[in-house]
Amino acid sequence: MIKETLNNAINKQINEELYSAYLYLSMSAYFEEISLKGFANWMKIQVQEEIAHATGLYDYLHARDGKVVLDAIQKPNCEWNSPIEVFEATLKHEQFITSKISELMDVAEEAKDRAALSFLQWYIKEQVEEESTAKDILAKLNFAGADTNALLLIDNELGARTFNPPVIG
Repeated sequence: MIKETLNNAINKQINEELYSAYLYLSMSAYFEEISLKGFANWMKIQVQEEIAHATGLYDYLHARDGKVVLDAIQKPNCEWNSPIEVFEATLKHEQFITSKISELMDVAEEAKDRAALSFLQWYIKEQVEEESTAKDILAKLNFAGADTNALLLIDNELGARTFNPPVIG
């Protein structure tokens, strides 16, 4: 049985992951509107990943006889001015999620829940990858600057991304 404080913290993280999916869907819509289909694809894959992250936490709570309590999902920003602005927001958001996962680890440590600590290690590693990827794309966009040919090359690269369901835990 999982402690109530940890159960509540995991429920909050489920909400954060679902908000992340909603945010990235909003970003995908922006890229569709400006005809950058590769960027839109990359964000749609990101949506699927975030839903998988939420589902992993959901499944974990059930496996530990916890209680899932879903809360309202905050409305994401729907207005963007450039691909650079979107990826600056992406990086900032991933850094925020990293801080939330760290807080969740703190709760698991306080509860002395070794199973949760082991499970959450996957999320820690995932956040390192998420931040690194966002930084890499942002660096390419900054390097490209106003060069539309470079932007289209990045768009083509991001369009090749496919969803590989993660093995969580």
